[in-house]
Amino acid sequence: MRVTGLDIEFVRRQFPAFAEPSLAGQAHFENAGGSYACGPVIERLARYYRETKLQPYGVHPASRRAGEEMDQAHARLADYLGMSAEEVHLGPSTSQNTYVLAQAVAKKLQPGDEIIVTNQDHEANSGVWRRLAEHGFTVREWRINPQTGTLDPNDLDGLLTERTRVVAFPHCSNILGEINPVAAICAKIHRVPAIAVVDGVSYAGHGLPDVRALGVDIYLFSLYKTFGPHLGALAIDRKVMEWLGNQGHYFNGAFPHKWFVPAGPDHAQVAATNGIFDYFDALHRHHFQAGDTATKAADVRTLLRTAELAPLQKLLDFCREHPRLRIVGPDQASQRAATVALETLAATPREIAAKLAERGIIAGASHFYAVRLLEALKLDPATGVLRLSFVHYTSPAEIDQLLTALEQIV
Repeated sequence: MRVTGLDIEFVRRQFPAFAEPSLAGQAHFENAGGSYACGPVIERLARYYRETKLQPYGVHPASRRAGEEMDQAHARLADYLGMSAEEVHLGPSTSQNTYVLAQAVAKKLQPGDEIIVTNQDHEANSGVWRRLAEHGFTVREWRINPQTGTLDPNDLDGLLTERTRVVAFPHCSNILGEINPVAAICAKIHRVPAIAVVDGVSYAGHGLPDVRALGVDIYLFSLYKTFGPHLGALAIDRKVMEWLGNQGHYFNGAFPHKWFVPAGPDHAQVAATNGIFDYFDALHRHHFQAGDTATKAADVRTLLRTAELAPLQKLLDFCREHPRLRIVGPDQASQRAATVALETLAATPREIAAKLAERGIIAGASHFYAVRLLEALKLDPATGVLRLSFVHYTSPAEIDQLLTALEQIV
């Protein structure tokens, strides 16, 4: 390793937003809703529109280059996820990808087959499965602890049966931030056996996981929350892909990475996805010695996660000790991602967010599509929570700016 810890100045130079005059002094704490795009993504997107904005995979050199960059994006994303390129699909959004997936599964199930969902999820990884009850399938709910919001893996044991076919759950909640023990949960699911569908949207921005090592069958997340373009990534184990079959045009059967994107890909954004890995590769070169693909992915994953722990604990300690704030979820950084939802006792979350905005803090106030979770926690979804979320590029000065603003307001 050449650099001790994350070089925050190097990191921030890779993101044009930090040099944007209109954003000067503005601290971004709504990364769970969408991160800043790194420079290589923006450059690749602009270059695609300038140089290769035509139908890809044709005979003209510009057309060939467009297709090659799209293929390269699938391969590089797959490398960071521990998957093969044909197992990675890039669709318009995670919500759309999950809908296509659920419709594909519905064709393979029999009446009476069972699907397990949670009330901890974002609705995108819950509602599409719940609607399959209309087809005669049984939907069971794996419920949180109503005091803590935690999903207890032991509770899953009482729900799994020989008729269970799918279990959908989050890697971590976009409200609680608590990281679920994915590998252990998947091991339970596979003993049935059933398919494990994991929503990684709220986790992936803190370090892309090794999907294969986790034992996940289907993993979904959003590239616009991992410093990239507005696309949804869907990683599916090849055996599950073959069971579900091609959901796109029949003549694309020979191209597995097109099977679950029936509307067709956004060529420019797929090609621009390479920029995420240009950035990750540069991050690795700056901080580490050379290594193979798996080592590089693991190093970057660890670097991003480690960089967030100390500032996350600092924020949690402040909120835990403040009499007018209540943390929703665990108060230990080791148990969660850097997404902190708060009950605000002095004013509504939206009022607090508006006052934070006046002090240069970008924060969110909403139910964040986790209505079922808030209802289970006896929180009013119409009021929602104040959400403060950050990633590795957030500076210590911005953390201090946030804490100062909270102290002044609350």
